[in-house]
Amino acid sequence: MRKSPQSSGGLRVTKKVLGLALALGLTLGLGACDRGVDGRAIERQAEGEWLSYGRTYDEQRFSPLDEVNRETVGKLGLAWHAEFDTDRGQEATPIVHDGVLYTTTAWSKVYAFDAKTGKLLWAYDPKVPGEKGFDACCDVVNRGVAIWKDKVYVGALDGRLIALDKKTGKPAWSIQTTDAKKPYTITGAPRVVKGKVLIGNAGAEYPVRGYMSAYDADDGKMLWRFHFTPNPTGQADGAASDKAFKDFAAKTWGEGAWKLGGGGATPWDAITYDPKVDLIFVGTGNAGPWNDDIRSDTGDNLFATSIVALKPDTGEYVWHYQTTPRDAWDYDAVQHLMAADIAVGNETRRVVMQANKNGFFYVLDARTGKLLSAEKFIPANWAERVDLATGRPVEAPFARYGGEKVSTQIPGALGGHNWQPMAYSPKERLVYIPASTGRGGFGDPEKFEYLEGAWNTGMGGGRRPPPQPKQKGGQSPQAAVALPPPLEHPRGELVAWDPSTQKARWRVPFKESWRSGVLATGGDLVFHAVGREFVAFDATTGKRLWAYDTQAPAIAPAATYAIDGEQYVALMVGYGGAGGMGGDQPRRRGRLLVFKLGGTAKAPLYPAAVQQASLDLASAETPGGDIARGAARYGQLCGQCHGQGGYLPNLARSPAILSRDGFSAIVLGGALKERGMASFARFLKPEEVEDVRAFLLQQAKADAAAAAPKPPQELDHAR
Repeated sequence: MRKSPQSSGGLRVTKKVLGLALALGLTLGLGACDRGVDGRAIERQAEGEWLSYGRTYDEQRFSPLDEVNRETVGKLGLAWHAEFDTDRGQEATPIVHDGVLYTTTAWSKVYAFDAKTGKLLWAYDPKVPGEKGFDACCDVVNRGVAIWKDKVYVGALDGRLIALDKKTGKPAWSIQTTDAKKPYTITGAPRVVKGKVLIGNAGAEYPVRGYMSAYDADDGKMLWRFHFTPNPTGQADGAASDKAFKDFAAKTWGEGAWKLGGGGATPWDAITYDPKVDLIFVGTGNAGPWNDDIRSDTGDNLFATSIVALKPDTGEYVWHYQTTPRDAWDYDAVQHLMAADIAVGNETRRVVMQANKNGFFYVLDARTGKLLSAEKFIPANWAERVDLATGRPVEAPFARYGGEKVSTQIPGALGGHNWQPMAYSPKERLVYIPASTGRGGFGDPEKFEYLEGAWNTGMGGGRRPPPQPKQKGGQSPQAAVALPPPLEHPRGELVAWDPSTQKARWRVPFKESWRSGVLATGGDLVFHAVGREFVAFDATTGKRLWAYDTQAPAIAPAATYAIDGEQYVALMVGYGGAGGMGGDQPRRRGRLLVFKLGGTAKAPLYPAAVQQASLDLASAETPGGDIARGAARYGQLCGQCHGQGGYLPNLARSPAILSRDGFSAIVLGGALKERGMASFARFLKPEEVEDVRAFLLQQAKADAAAAAPKPPQELDHAR
């Protein structure tokens, strides 16, 4: 293996040096000397390990390993693989310590493998109830585990934080971190800082009231909690967040629908600890409902769509920066937060960086939260720029919607950068961003109806304007809507971004907008999965150097580690999540693929996708429902999972819609609840279920007509 630029060079490892290292508890990757993982090990980990979600506390996702490099990457081949028992989304980053690889799959299942051979050491299933899948906005995914001393920690979809014995996988303790009666979920990976397990939650679309909690890593006792929206009752919570809300944050919320559900702002992904400044940085999600006029009659709504700095010992508030004040477009700020030392002007500053969902790349002073720079990394047009004096975006005239006014802008709700982590190379001083460019449409609903436990975004196509007299050309004066200019870039890009100059050094375009997270290495490589390929790019130029057919798309980021002088690269494969596993995509079981130089293993081909038989629509029981009412209910309760771009099957192709009783048994009776299809009896009456079936049958007929062969057109001899 080539000497890493961060290695100790000519240091002789004498018995005295080795003894001192062991006395200090440094992790040397020697199984017999394993004393577990602690903060010092994460900060100064051996090059061959991957001990935390972003490898190190700063979440740079950079490994100094360089055996796999520009010259050798062409020899990279599969070393081993594992196949899982679920075809839902796979989003985990593998954790590797002392020769063991720990990962999670959908439904919060945990696995431990021999990292060299792929032998399964143990597996743990938290047995999340299938109907809990209804509460997951974006599939039943999990992004991984944390390890600390002798335990492995996982956040389960149903809100439990579970500690497992590192060697056996047996539960040591389990804590319910959320109100189990509310639609909270956990999909993010825990972090462990100073003996405290940090865990957030998700569910802002429903909505719930977001918070982050710290638990004692030894026994699961809660040590502190920080809420990110005020208590709707106006009372104090007895939490670390009380002072901030009393002093200033509660004043940024008025009256509105946020009080019905809690306001959202869930911290469902980004948690970064920076030991250099001894602060935790947390990214928060959208406020709920999305529609700001329905949500609150005034204010910026802190701490939604914000980066918040807290003291790790107590959870005490230190500073915040709100990326999208009074968000109305689902522009979460939960994207990967990264700490680094970079050049800002003529000095080196300790900063925290984020490529936000709203299309701006933010650089903040890590100690104070002062905004140092903010520039667009995609052609976002909802805002002209960010005013550095105030820190606020200068919004475009067409960005806000309401009443008859709708807004169509860039980016849409999937964002310019979503949860998939970026990576930073200290060698190149570049951040590698899996960016996307796409439109989004936003408008008021005809009527807002709050449903407890369901999606409550407050979105619609705009209230219908009253009839207007026609002008010349046939257009009503109210009909014109300011539209953004045509898209200037392909839908997806890997962007090499210089955070000091706030400019792209290079871009690689893709037709796919929804791709994997990113890994950067000391071998001058950037690993990124695109479509069905796992690709290695030159970190300096963006040149494509190597690719492997994964047979199924991946959205998870890769990790890398070394054992016995060999470097391995590990990737979880399995498409899912919002915008991922569309209803028409082939469903394939998740896999863990592990590569090394000279690897010769072969993963078996996935079974050929079974062509779904056409529905015999002539045999369908005549629906007694109303199609228009069914369309409205479907859009409110079903479309986010089963609609276009959803991750569950297209219901208009399901045989269940042919039978009134059969469809009702599923939708009301919960016949498929163990597979994730919860009963909707709390939301729908029997006649409304028939309305939905009527709508789906209409869709099925329209799909069948569109797919039918078209007769040849007759020539128009009169022309």
